[in-house]
Amino acid sequence: MTDLEFDQRGLIPAVAQDRLTGQIRMVAWMSREALERTLSSGFAWFYSRSRQALWEKGETSGNKLRVHAVYADCDADTLVLHVDPEGPSCHTGRPACFFRRVEKDGSVKDLEHEAEAFLSELDRELEARKSSTAQKSYTKSLLEGGPAKIGAKLREEAEELSRAVADESPERVASEAADLLYHLLVALRGRDVPLRTVIEVLAARAGVGGHEEKAKRRP
Repeated sequence: MTDLEFDQRGLIPAVAQDRLTGQIRMVAWMSREALERTLSSGFAWFYSRSRQALWEKGETSGNKLRVHAVYADCDADTLVLHVDPEGPSCHTGRPACFFRRVEKDGSVKDLEHEAEAFLSELDRELEARKSSTAQKSYTKSLLEGGPAKIGAKLREEAEELSRAVADESPERVASEAADLLYHLLVALRGRDVPLRTVIEVLAARAGVGGHEEKAKRRP
């Protein structure tokens, strides 16, 4: 703890970030003891300035934050917790605390969704298109076409990307990769598989050799 810069009250701000999606879930304060308990237990503990007491996130609601790693910033006076959220993280019942956008005039507007990284935002938008009653879009037509239509587009886009990788410019590779990624996200939503679930599978494979991992999947 001697390398960290706690303030005059013995506290340090801690940002809880979903380790898979990058979404900021909440911000709270930690004392030395809260950090020690976090590191030893693997779950987030904080310090309440109003109650002047330690508290474990989710101790009453059950919505805990499983801590994967703790990082300090360049000045060692702010922490980032990489977490796996177990339920909503905001006391309002929302998944994350940051759902109020500050407009250009300085006013604050509540949004229907929380701040999130672009791929998560796109994944959410694709899910919304499934039940949309608005004028038919390309995405909607793919989803209504079902696995056969989406699968055909995936094969087409994968072939175009493979050709670009072989002998086209980096710009073309990026463009074709974006096309394939978009159609992959549509395919996942067509099968009701959230993007986070796919990232969880990738994360579980981290540190396992490719040949070893493939061998485990063989029937």
